[in-house]
Amino acid sequence: MTIGVGLERAQYLLEHGDVVAIPTETVYGLAANAFDVDAVLKVFEVKQRPSFDPLIVHIGRKEQVRDVAKDIPPEARALIDRFWPGPLTLVLPKQQRVPDIVTSGLDTVGVRMPAHPLTLELLRSLDFPLAAPSANPFGYVSPTTAQHVADQLGEQVPYILDGGPCSVGVESTIIGFEPVPVLYRAGGIPVEEIEALIGPVSTTTPHSLGEGPGVRSPGMLLSHYAPRKRVIVGDVPDLMRTHQGKRIGVISFSQDHGAAINEVLSPSGDLHEAARGLFAALRRLDSSHVDLILAEVFPEEGLGRAINDRLRRAAGGVA
Repeated sequence: MTIGVGLERAQYLLEHGDVVAIPTETVYGLAANAFDVDAVLKVFEVKQRPSFDPLIVHIGRKEQVRDVAKDIPPEARALIDRFWPGPLTLVLPKQQRVPDIVTSGLDTVGVRMPAHPLTLELLRSLDFPLAAPSANPFGYVSPTTAQHVADQLGEQVPYILDGGPCSVGVESTIIGFEPVPVLYRAGGIPVEEIEALIGPVSTTTPHSLGEGPGVRSPGMLLSHYAPRKRVIVGDVPDLMRTHQGKRIGVISFSQDHGAAINEVLSPSGDLHEAARGLFAALRRLDSSHVDLILAEVFPEEGLGRAINDRLRRAAGGVA
């Protein structure tokens, strides 16, 4: 395992069927040639990811969406023109050349164009798009630095392309069309901005394993992004009283609650700053001496929706 900034090394490995960890503005991804079934299998093996959870395909130019998707509705085109490159994934009818392993057998594919200059340069040097879920063991906290990837996956990844800390810090927003626009996952583009462009967007709820009609897109599992230690989301002062006597770590927006460890994500009350620091804070608390992690409910607006979504899934859907 090597951490570096060598695009040529990353390009060589990807062209020869290997996996590479890549930076994006959201989180670090574990990438492979999206058209190479054996390479994509390595992604699932390294992550220990179940085959029913589809991957997102990353492209380097807007027009490449036609290489992996077809029948692009007007609303999707408007979103592409406004938000790509950026933290927005669109779920669209897939082209036949996209392997079923990428889409978990679905006839749709999640596709996005990341807004990270290093990864965009890499994508534009390749003759294929990259299938890339987050570069972490399945279900665990997503990585937002190259070192996070190294700490979690180590020698299983031959090369980690270091693009610095992620600027957004939570995964992409995922929008599908059934045929009306539907939000599959809150993320780096606030849904308010999407609705301002294309009108109302319906919502779905995350799925528990073995429940419901099945996972229709990446990012729909109810329990995800979770540390090893128990996470509870709610009214922190009340929860601290309930769990008195335990060593408690707290994740809060702007207020210090006087816990053993308090991760205040944005003293100035900036949701963008809070989102950038969320996963790193979960990691620090998970590796600390605390017995329990408590988290506030953030404002249910803008990136606060994505933060609440990740915290609830870290708590296994319990809030």
